[in-house]
Amino acid sequence: MWWTRFKELPLPLRVLFLASFVNRAGMFVFPLLAVYLVRGEGLTPGEAGLLISVGSTGLLVGSLLSGPLCDRRGRRTALLTALLLNAAGYLGLAVLDGPPWTYAGLLFVALVGMGMFSPASNTLVADLTTPEQRPFAYTISYVGNNLGMGVGPLLGGVAAAYSYHVMFAGNILAGLVCAVMIAVWVPKDRVRGTAERREKKRSGPLGHGHVLLIVLVSFFYVVPLIGLEYALPLAVTTVLHDSASLVGAVYTINSVVVVSLGLVLEKHIRGHGTKLLLLVAGALWTLGLAMIVVGFSLAAILLSTVVWTLGEIIVSVVVPTYIADHVDKRRVGSFMALNGFVLGLARLVVPVGLGVIWTAHGHQPVFLVLLAAPLAGMAAFALLRIRPPVTAKDPESTPVPPAAPAQAADAPVPGT
Repeated sequence: MWWTRFKELPLPLRVLFLASFVNRAGMFVFPLLAVYLVRGEGLTPGEAGLLISVGSTGLLVGSLLSGPLCDRRGRRTALLTALLLNAAGYLGLAVLDGPPWTYAGLLFVALVGMGMFSPASNTLVADLTTPEQRPFAYTISYVGNNLGMGVGPLLGGVAAAYSYHVMFAGNILAGLVCAVMIAVWVPKDRVRGTAERREKKRSGPLGHGHVLLIVLVSFFYVVPLIGLEYALPLAVTTVLHDSASLVGAVYTINSVVVVSLGLVLEKHIRGHGTKLLLLVAGALWTLGLAMIVVGFSLAAILLSTVVWTLGEIIVSVVVPTYIADHVDKRRVGSFMALNGFVLGLARLVVPVGLGVIWTAHGHQPVFLVLLAAPLAGMAAFALLRIRPPVTAKDPESTPVPPAAPAQAADAPVPGT
C-alpha cells in the first residue's frame, strides 16, 4: 500500500511533501496576475502581458541560483530563501503603487523564489531517500504538487472575488506557514567545505555527461507541455468557438489523471530501464498530440489530455530519479537546478515562438510543431548512452533518522 511506503519515508520528507502541497494550494496570485494588473491596477492587457513576461525571467534566475545556494548554504536554507523571496515579492505587489516597471521588478523577485523551490526540494529528496525509494518519493511529490495546483486557482478565484488583498494575503500566509514547517522539521544540512567545492569545480558538468544530455534532451518533452498551456486556450475559444470555461476542463482532467493514476503508474514503471521509460513517455506524448492534429475537435483535445498526461508523469519521475541515482552528492543540487532551468527556459521561449507561427500561419502548424517535439526527443533518447537504473542500496543515500522538532535545526544530512 502506498500509505505504508509513505510512512517509511523520513519525517523531514513527509513534512516537505505536505509543505509543498500547502505552498502550491496557496499559489493564488500567479494564475490571476494578469487579471489583477488589468482590473486592479488599471494596466492595459498588452502592458500586463509584457510585465509578466519580463518578470517571469525570475523563474530562470531562481533555477540557476538554487543549485549554488543548495551547495553553499544547504538545502533547507535554499527552501526557506525561496519561500521568503516569493512572499516578499507578492507583498510588494500588493501594497506598493508605483510605475509599471516596479510590478515587473517585484514579480521578478517573487518568481526567483518560485524557481528556486522545486530544484531544492528535488535535491533534498535525493539526499534523504535510498535508490529504491526515489521513484515513489518523486511520484508523491509530483502528485501532491499537482493536487495543490488544482486547488490553488479555485481558492484564489474565490479570494479575488472578495478582494485582491485577500488573494495576496492568502498566498503570502501559505508561504510563511510552509517556511515554519520546514524550519522546524527539515534538518539543517552540513555545508560543504572549500576543498569539496574546489573538487566539484574541477570535475565540471561534463563529469556527468550522460546525465547532462538527458536533462537537456528532456526539453523536447517540456515543449509540448508549455506549448499546450499557450495553444489550447486559444484553440478552444478562437478556433472551436467554445466557452472559455471548457479550457478549465483540460486542466481538471490533467490533475485528475495525475492524482488518480500517478501512484498506479509508478508501480508499473518500477524496475524498467530509463531509456525504455523515456521512449514510452515520448510515445504517449506523440499519441496524445496526434489525436489533436488528426481529429481536431474538443473531444479529441479532452481525450488526448488523458494520454499525454501519462507521458508527463513518467518524465517528471524518471528524470529527477536518474539525476539522483547517477550524480555524485556534490553535484545533485546543480543538476536539479538545471532541470528546473529547462522548464523555465521553455516557459520563456515556447509561447513566443508559437505565437509567431500562429500569427503567420494559423493553428495547424502550431500543433504540428508540438507533435514534432516529442518525436525529436524520442530519436535523441534512442541514440543516447543511458546507464541502467540503480537497484543496489547506496550507503551515501541512507535517509537521515527523523529528528525531534527541537533538534531538527542541528541535525546533519549525510553526504551533502
